[in-house]
Order: sequence, then structure tokens, then C-alpha cells
Amino acid sequence: KSGKLRDLPGMGAKTEENILRGIKLYRTSKARILLGRAQPLVEEVIAELKNRASSLIERISPAGSLRRGKETIGDIDILVSSTNSGPIMNIFTQLSFAKEILAKGETKSSILTTQGLQMDLRVVLPDSFGAALQYFTGSKSHNINLRERAIKRGLKINEYGVFTHEGEKIAGKNEEEVYTSLDLPFIPPELREDRGEIEAAEKGRIPSLLREEEIKGDLHIHTKMSDGVNTIEELVEKAKSKGYEYIAISDHSFSLRVGRGLSIETLLAQLEEIKKINSHLADFRVLAGSEVDIKKDGSLDYPDEVLGKLDIVVVAIHTGFKQDKETITSRVVKAMQNPFVQIFAHPTGRLLGEREAYSIDLDKVLEVAKDRGVWLEINAQPQRLDLTDIWIMEAKKREVKLAINTDAHHKGGLDFMSLGVATARRGWCEASDVVNTLSLEEFLAYFTRVPS
Repeated sequence: KSGKLRDLPGMGAKTEENILRGIKLYRTSKARILLGRAQPLVEEVIAELKNRASSLIERISPAGSLRRGKETIGDIDILVSSTNSGPIMNIFTQLSFAKEILAKGETKSSILTTQGLQMDLRVVLPDSFGAALQYFTGSKSHNINLRERAIKRGLKINEYGVFTHEGEKIAGKNEEEVYTSLDLPFIPPELREDRGEIEAAEKGRIPSLLREEEIKGDLHIHTKMSDGVNTIEELVEKAKSKGYEYIAISDHSFSLRVGRGLSIETLLAQLEEIKKINSHLADFRVLAGSEVDIKKDGSLDYPDEVLGKLDIVVVAIHTGFKQDKETITSRVVKAMQNPFVQIFAHPTGRLLGEREAYSIDLDKVLEVAKDRGVWLEINAQPQRLDLTDIWIMEAKKREVKLAINTDAHHKGGLDFMSLGVATARRGWCEASDVVNTLSLEEFLAYFTRVPS
């Protein structure tokens, strides 16, 4: 910050600025963890507590920003209802991955895990579980609005329940009755960010949020032919185990050397392989696709005569991240105007905790996507979750269709779909907003392209 670095040989103001930005990004990322990293740990803790204290635990749930599905998490919060907290706290503080006990009490204990994460466990009485779950789920601004709403009705709301001025408890066992006591329907946790959810609830306009079981396919998956590790057949089996009806194989195009991109000859050979695989499948379809690189001038990595042979064309930026906003936006717009393009993948290019988003005019991108019928991707990779929830809301408002894809590079990566769905829910998405909720028959009918 003092400007002394620029006095060194080869160090200019731009380099100094990049170093400062990197330090800021590093400090921010150290303070928070990815949703995809926190979720499995919480599931493990909850399973362990249920297994060892099932007779003592009535209800158990994650809370905080994890329950709201935020892309990064500060501390991990878990809430339990029980009339006997002591044994539960003993089990929690003795978990195998508890590196350090930060605090231990009757109602709250905190540990530092071996991964360096703080985890808090709160135990409340059963008749207060709903109020506590609502309170500790947050967000802070959502809770402030509820508190103000309660005051206007002559009520008091806190983590123990909803009370009259005389101190009579009128709600608290579950979240539904907490909201009902404030003349509101239940508001899903993902919406509790003070983005108009209370006003929508007042008008009966809370959306029927997308559920993971409504997803019927995954349109962005890599195989061992590029930088993935599994065969098409292995990916099909995994997809079928998830109840899917279709997947799209979208290996990298040839210019992406780091991703072992496919030459035209290799891509065409892959298309023939997909045809053979489909001939042996019933009630399931493998779509032939490609993740085609948008080059620095906005042209695509394969010629149109090759793109026209594909079932689905996914385009993405993998180079030129430091171009200015106008240049990157014009690249993307040019690519989206290609009649064979169907999906724009990971639209901002960010990697959480590693790389900031490139500078792009998403307003313009949404405008062109709506005009051209291009779908924007919600990339479910834990370090991407891109589009962000804010821009998902904007896409929905503009009636731009979305595709939630895992960008899986191994078959286990298909399970990242839950993270993409959580992000879509934070963007107020319903099944009708997401193209890969369509059944195979509906999808193929909807998907028939007429190049313009």
C-alpha cells in the first residue's frame, strides 16, 4: 500500500495492484469455506450424533448460512432439540475430527475441526426448536424485519419463541407456526436474505422452489477423452442411478490444451461412439455435445459444419480473462449469436477463493440470451456456483432459461448437482425456470433447434 514495491526492478503500479488484489482475495477466502466443503462435514457430524445419541435427540438440523445455501460459509452451526444436553455435548466435543474444544456448556459448545473450521452446536428444548432454527438460520436482516413485524403486532420474537406482551408463548415448536404467528406463510431458508421475500410472502407469491429430484439430466459432463476420468458408459450408469433420463457429453474443444481438448477427428469419433451407446439404451439418451472455447476474437473453436453435427453446443471462456469489459462482452455476444450455440457456461469465470470474475456486462448478456434463446448455465462445481444467486434472480425476471450442470470431470462430480440446485433456489428458481427439469421426451421436443 505504501507504493514501495513499484520502486523494485520490473515492478510497476499494475503489478502492485494485482498483488494487493491477490492478498485481499486470499484473506477473504481463508475466513470462509466453500458450501461444497462444509456440507459433507455437517452431514457426517449429524449422522454421528444421531448414531450415538438417537434416544436423546428429537430433532437436528444445520442452521446459519449453510442452511441458506450460501456459496461460502463462515462458521458451521448445528441445532438440536433435546431435554438432556449433557451427553450430546460430550459426544460432540469428542468427535474424531475435533482438534480443539473452544467452549463447552449446557446449551452451546464450539470446536475447531482438524480442517481449521469452527463448528457450533446448540441444544434447545423441543418447544423452542422452531424458533431457534428460524433465529439461528438468519439472515440477520431477515430476522430484523421479522422482529419489526412482531412489534407491530404487539408480539416479541426471539430464539425461544413468539410471545405476547404478557409473556404468553404462542409459537416456537416449528418454523411454520413461527411464521404463521406473524401472518406469513413459511419462507424457505434460501430466500431469507431481505430481497423481497417478506413482501412476496404477504402477497402469497413465494415461489414453489426447485427440488433436486426434479432434475432429469446434466448437460455439461467431461469424459476421459478430454480431462475427465470416466468413460461414457460409466457416466451413464451414474446418471441412471440418480434417476436421470439424459446426459450431454461436453468435452473440451481442441484449443484448450490444458483440458486435452478434442481434435475434430476425435470429436467425430466420439459422436459415433455415442450413437453406438444409444443403440443399446432404453429410456435414456446420451446427447453429443462439446464445451467449445470462445476465442479471444469471439469466434468459436470448431467450424459451423462441425457444430451442426452436435446435439448441444456449450460455449465458455477459458482464456483472455484480463480483457476489458467491452471486449469480453463483445466476445460472448458474438459467440451467442452463432445459431448452433445453446448454453453459455460458467458465465463470469470466477473460482471462489482463487480467481475473481472477469469483467463482463451481464445485463447485455441476458438481453442477447433472451433474444437468441440461449440458456445460461448455473455451474454446480463447488468453486464456481456461477451464475450467482443475484444474477439468477435477474435471469428469471427476464425469462431467460437456465441449465444447472455439474461440469463433472469424474462420475462422483454428478453429485454436485445439489449445490447447483441450492444456488438456483437462492435465485428463486422454480422447475419451470430450468431446462433440465424437462423429461427426455419434453426436452427433445423443446430442444429442436432451427438455426437462424
